[in-house]
Amino acid sequence: MTTPEPEQTSPPRDLPGLAGFAALGTTIAGTVGIGVGLGIWADDVFKTSPICLVIGLLLGCAAATVSTIALVRRYL
Repeated sequence: MTTPEPEQTSPPRDLPGLAGFAALGTTIAGTVGIGVGLGIWADDVFKTSPICLVIGLLLGCAAATVSTIALVRRYL
C-alpha cells in the first residue's frame, strides 16, 4: 500500500482589481479608526482631552501608512 502524497498548495494569489482597492480602503479606515477610538477612550480615562485623541490620530495615520506601503509593495 502506498502513502498518498500531501496535496500541494498553490501560493496565495494577489487580489484582483477592485478587491485589492477595497482591502486598501478598509485597512486605512480601520487603522485610523482604531487610533482615534483609542485616543478618545484614553482622553476619557485620563481626562486629557484632546491630547490622547491627537496622539491616537497620529499613530493611526502612521499605522495606515505602513500598512498601505506593505499592501502596495506586493503589486510592484
